[in-house]
Amino acid sequence: MRKARVSIFLDWECETVNVIDGGITTALGYRASGVHCGIKKEKLDLAILYSESPARVSIAYTRNNVRAAPIEMMMKRDPEFLQAFVVNSGNANALTNSRGIEDSHTMISHTARELGIDEKLVGIASTGVIGRYLPMEKVITGIPEAVKFLGKGPQYDSAAASAIMTTDTIRKEAACQVTLGDGTVVTIGAMAKGSGMISPAMRTLHATTLSFVTTDAVLGHRADRRWQRALDRSLNMINVDGDQSTNDISVLMANGAAGGQPVDDDPAFWEGVEYVLKILAKLIVIDGEGATKLIEVVVNGAASESDAKLAAKAVVSSNLVKAAIFGADPNFGRILAAIGNSGCEFDLDKMRLMMSSNGTNTSLFENGVPLAWSDSRVESIARKIMEQKKITIKLDLGVGEFSAEAWGCDLSYDYVKINSQYTT
Repeated sequence: MRKARVSIFLDWECETVNVIDGGITTALGYRASGVHCGIKKEKLDLAILYSESPARVSIAYTRNNVRAAPIEMMMKRDPEFLQAFVVNSGNANALTNSRGIEDSHTMISHTARELGIDEKLVGIASTGVIGRYLPMEKVITGIPEAVKFLGKGPQYDSAAASAIMTTDTIRKEAACQVTLGDGTVVTIGAMAKGSGMISPAMRTLHATTLSFVTTDAVLGHRADRRWQRALDRSLNMINVDGDQSTNDISVLMANGAAGGQPVDDDPAFWEGVEYVLKILAKLIVIDGEGATKLIEVVVNGAASESDAKLAAKAVVSSNLVKAAIFGADPNFGRILAAIGNSGCEFDLDKMRLMMSSNGTNTSLFENGVPLAWSDSRVESIARKIMEQKKITIKLDLGVGEFSAEAWGCDLSYDYVKINSQYTT
């Protein structure tokens, strides 16, 4: 799947969102760069994201209580406005004690000086191997180069998105335009990294994976609630391996360059934000470490939205389900067991479980009755479905009218191989 086109997995239907090609600099007033400073042997490893004017931000951080130095600094500062981000890959600057804090501050101060802006307007993020000090002489040399090569357009989008990657094998970018209620057209662009150590549980102040969303819309003071809702429907609904990172961050930047009224309560804007976040979410799980298949879980008939989310996330997070998908084994008991362990309300006598892929679908369990017994026609169809690259699991809990979606990937032999050799 890593070498295949991924666009077939990124279906989206929404009349209010105009999907466009682009990335982190597509919105008005943003520039970016990605350079090789030497943290990695050859690949790009230092990125800068820059807004021509200060942007209002809403930032989410890892909920892991072991937090990297950049995250500790950002949470302590709790900025309302930022104009730039400096991001390195290849080294997480985590579990590096006071030296890690000093190195983060050095990266911020050098970036601010090169850009000619106040240090308070520079954010920082790091990703990579935990427990190693940053090679600061290389980073300090790389920052002026990154500032020198700041630019706008596909080349610069790709460079920045590549520079924040670790075990990722594909760049993760998205962009769209929406028309606001007052007629203003605004643009939303995004980039992310993430392949392993992915199991988000975000709140307005908490997140996982590195993700950046930029917009030229005007953001007011009431955005946190809608930002939370968009996260809860996207990055909070993915799972690769059940582990949450020590230092990942999710950022929304709005510089207001397009003008118009504040978008805090504009549904069209948040549809656009949700679009780019869902694209990033799917790209992350498609590129999961060792992944060969995308798993989509659609839950209906839940007693509440929170129950629907619990159920969907439980299925994509189950290692037993992931392993069964990898082996194309229609062991539907694993799916129902995950539901039973999720904490959601359901009625087993009314529950329905289906699988589908490429227009083929079959019911495995209905109204308390198993349909996919050994060597049955249903089991044969299910196996063929599970051999495909994208498998959709549909569940009706039989107790209400609420729904949710979640996305994950299978668990393959290569996941173990990658993570048994990560630091070597």
